[in-house]
Amino acid sequence: MHLDVLDLRNFYYRTGLGRVAQKSVRDQLLTLWPEAKGQTVIGFGFAVPLLRPYLAEARRVMALMPAPQGVMPWPAGMPNTSVLTDETHWPVATGFADKLVVMHGVESSDSAGHLLDECWRVLGPGGRAVFIVPARTGLWARREGTPFGHGHSYSLSQLEAQLRNHAFTPERHVSALYAPPSHKRFWLRTAPYWEKAGRRFMPWLSGGVLMVEASKQVYAPSRPGLREMVRRPLKVLEGLPVPGGEPA
Repeated sequence: MHLDVLDLRNFYYRTGLGRVAQKSVRDQLLTLWPEAKGQTVIGFGFAVPLLRPYLAEARRVMALMPAPQGVMPWPAGMPNTSVLTDETHWPVATGFADKLVVMHGVESSDSAGHLLDECWRVLGPGGRAVFIVPARTGLWARREGTPFGHGHSYSLSQLEAQLRNHAFTPERHVSALYAPPSHKRFWLRTAPYWEKAGRRFMPWLSGGVLMVEASKQVYAPSRPGLREMVRRPLKVLEGLPVPGGEPA
């Protein structure tokens, strides 16, 4: 079940804990994708807190928000590029996206498999996607006062297996949100320390969220009987003379 867009907006833009979460996840995304010059970047779910760094150089940046969640105008102070959409039928051409960011999408969906199929469809050849979900062993998944405390949480192996089942190849993964999910001033003030320490000294431990970068698998088209048809000799030239020999 998707959260309401107003609740998500209020958390990320109007609370100290939301701003801490936004910075932590966005910084990790930028380590994976430091730039997107000339590319098309699409966010699905509620990915807008992560997309602003790409506005300056990307060819286009779009924010798709599922109908059960609702939509808000974005980006502030600029022409709107935010669209309300069915979560499994996006108004986007096949192969249109170079980069795809999915946050508060997979874990909230009642049709996660169909959603991943749609992600695969819109991603172009050579494109990459980052899927951001609550970590099953993290503190944030156990705190309902944050958006990561709702929906289905994942272990790394579970998320990677689900991506492989829908024709994605997991490439890299990182964690974010090592700071406790607390609104208390001490934890908010020391959050940068916990994030830095977690990434440097405890990378084997999961933070509050998992971020898996995946590429799109594309297979050569095939159909039953194709190999047998190729093996059979062509008969359209039968009876024609062959230079230096008998008729074919």
